[in-house]
Amino acid sequence: MTTVCVIPARYPSVRFPGKPLALLRGAGGEARSLIDRTWRAALEVDRFDAVYVATDDDRIAEAARGFGADVLMTSETCRNGTERCAEALGLLGDGVEMVVNLQGDAPLTPAWFLEALIEGLGADSQAALATPILRCDGATLRALKADRAAGRVGGTTAVCDSARRALYFSKEVIPFTAQDYADAEETPVFHHVGVYAYRPWALHAYPDWTVGPLEDLEGLEQLRFLEAGHKVLCVEVEARGRKFWELNNPEDIPRIEAMMAEMGME
Repeated sequence: MTTVCVIPARYPSVRFPGKPLALLRGAGGEARSLIDRTWRAALEVDRFDAVYVATDDDRIAEAARGFGADVLMTSETCRNGTERCAEALGLLGDGVEMVVNLQGDAPLTPAWFLEALIEGLGADSQAALATPILRCDGATLRALKADRAAGRVGGTTAVCDSARRALYFSKEVIPFTAQDYADAEETPVFHHVGVYAYRPWALHAYPDWTVGPLEDLEGLEQLRFLEAGHKVLCVEVEARGRKFWELNNPEDIPRIEAMMAEMGME
C-alpha cells in the first residue's frame, strides 16, 4: 500500500498567527520551528513512502525547503487541513492508497501513534478515515479542564462506541466526570490526537460536502465526516511514558518545551 504523509500548514490563525514558524527549544537548547519538528516526527515513521508539507504561504514553503522537506503549494481557499490534504492528493495524482494528515501543531506525536493509525484503517474496510485517541490520566484531564476554565481552547476530546466508532468530538471536555483522579490514574476521557488517515475516495469527496452545524460550531474538521454519515474509526494508542500535547496557543510553547526537556528530546 502506497502511504503518504501530508503536513498541512497555514500562516494565518486567529489564536496564533504564524504558528508553523514558532520556535521550540529542545532539551539541548536548540531552537527549531514547529513545522520542522513536525516534519522530523513524520520521518521517524517507516511506513511512509513520502512526506510533504502542504501550504499556501511562501514563508512556510521557504522554511520547509530550507530544512529539506518536499513542498506542495496549495490554494488559499482551503478551509482546514483536511481540505488542504485533499488538494495535495489531487496534485499527487493516482497511485496513493492512503493519506495521513499529520497536522503541523503536533511535534510530540510518536511514530507508534501513526503506525497504529495506518494498521487500524488498513484493517477496517468500512471506515472512511481513522484517528488516534489517547486515554487521559488525571494530570492531563486537569490540564484540559484548566484551559477551558481560563477561556482557552486547548485539546479536543472524543467519545466513541464499544466498536471504537466515533460518536462525537468536542473542544469541551467530554464526557463529564466530577470525580477527582490522581496524576497517573486512568480517566474515562479520551484526548483526541489531531492526526488522520484517509481513504482517497473520502478525501476526494470531502471538500464538496456541506459544512454542517456541528463542524461550524466546534470548528472541528472531522465532524464533517460524521455529519455526512461516514464511519470514523478511533484507534486507541498508548503513551508508553511519552508526554503528548498539541500547540494550540502561544501559552503552549513553554508547556511543550518542558515536556521535551523531561523526555530528553533535542
